Amino acid sequence: MKTYLPLVPPLSLAILLAACGGGTADEAKKPEPTAQVYTASATIGSSSDDVSVYGTSEAGPAGARAVISPAEAIVVAVRAPTGTSVGAGQVVVTLRPSPATRIEIAKNASDVAIATTAYQRAIRMRADGLVSNADVDTARGALATASATNRNLGLRGGVATITAPGAGTVQGLTLKPGDQVAAGAVIASIGSVSDVRARFGVDPAVAQRVHPGQPIKISLIDGSRAATVTVVGVDPQVDPATRLASVYAGVPAGAGIGAGEPLRATLSVGASSTGVSIPYSALLDDGGRSYVFVVKGGVAKAQDVSPGNSSGDRIQILKGLNPGDKVVIEGGTALEDGMKVAEAGAAK
Repeated sequence: MKTYLPLVPPLSLAILLAACGGGTADEAKKPEPTAQVYTASATIGSSSDDVSVYGTSEAGPAGARAVISPAEAIVVAVRAPTGTSVGAGQVVVTLRPSPATRIEIAKNASDVAIATTAYQRAIRMRADGLVSNADVDTARGALATASATNRNLGLRGGVATITAPGAGTVQGLTLKPGDQVAAGAVIASIGSVSDVRARFGVDPAVAQRVHPGQPIKISLIDGSRAATVTVVGVDPQVDPATRLASVYAGVPAGAGIGAGEPLRATLSVGASSTGVSIPYSALLDDGGRSYVFVVKGGVAKAQDVSPGNSSGDRIQILKGLNPGDKVVIEGGTALEDGMKVAEAGAAK
């Protein structure tokens, strides 16, 4: 038995085929993705090779006075930690004699008593003509020596207070209650506010490019109390702990920076140059490849560039950009080369 298919009019067949192909046409017309970005224009400007360094303020050579332990002792309390502003005579630490010092104190007290008795006996015997004036002088000298030793111990009571020898800021005090200090050991130093300098740790290679007299901008670590001063010295010797060399700068008396405060500074170690510069946020990196996204006609194109010196929040571009080129400064990490973008203006 034969089966016959119904005939379809040519017009109906054309309509049917058009309907079947409609989905493909719609898919082809889907809009390309559009990303919202912030842009800025490349400009002509000057830049220099600046580096940021960190350090602390410290008393200058004429402004540091040592606080010394008069005998071997145990720390009872720290009254003025590092960074504390103190006046002359203000208590810095409280000490008590160590076991060895207590024995020494007792022995010295005995020596003073014996020397006193001997001196008094020599005076009586001299009155009776039994000893000479030289014998009396010898007994007097022995008493004076014993008494001076007793005074120098400075810890004759149960507790002794160690005070600041002058006004300034406490530096280098690392002791804590319970620590033992040796006789004559430096407990801390008092930095005078009249003689303060800044010391910054720098890479040894950078230190070779710094010289006394060049300007350096210093401030507290939060950026306040900024001042432009001059480099007064460079020590190329590398600190074994930090592996850094040292750069010293003078601190003006009216800068409001005392000894022992953390600082940061900006130091120029290269010659200034003029060229195209962009915000640092526009520069991207992909495995050592430096590039930016340049927006033109609503499309972002990846452009390889050669970066140069940086200054503040901008960086010089040696090759790859022209003045006036619009670069993406926010939203670039989500872009792909050739993607359509909508410019939102300058970044906030």
